[in-house]
Amino acid sequence: MPGKTRSVPASWNDYKAGSAITTRWNDNDPYGHINNAVYYFWFDSAVNRYLIEQGVLDIENSKVIGLVVQTSCEYFAPIAFPDAVEARIRVENLGRTSVTYGVGLFRGDEKTASAAGNFTHVYVDRESRRPTALAPPLRSVLELITV
Repeated sequence: MPGKTRSVPASWNDYKAGSAITTRWNDNDPYGHINNAVYYFWFDSAVNRYLIEQGVLDIENSKVIGLVVQTSCEYFAPIAFPDAVEARIRVENLGRTSVTYGVGLFRGDEKTASAAGNFTHVYVDRESRRPTALAPPLRSVLELITV
């Protein structure tokens, strides 16, 4: 788009929590870096790992689950196997039934994101798939990483 300026990559300290990502040989594409679709798997894994570790998500039995309704990513520097990657997360918007997460991907010891994006979960009843208010324990865990 004419006139659009490129975003500035986020820094490590812009995020509140994180987890290590293990890159795999098959994540690389023919261009010699991680395929763009893999970044979205990493976003989802980082957030769900945080929720599981905090005890507010049981992927097999939770009555309320988060469904992704929006996602985006900006790429600033390539990541390739066998890079070590840290996925850092934060909550950018906390609603009644939805949450927008920000995720930054950091290669090695770098403190500037190689990629950064966000995605929105709408929390729904597992069976009816109807939106439901965030339970107080989930809301409390999300408030810990809200910016």
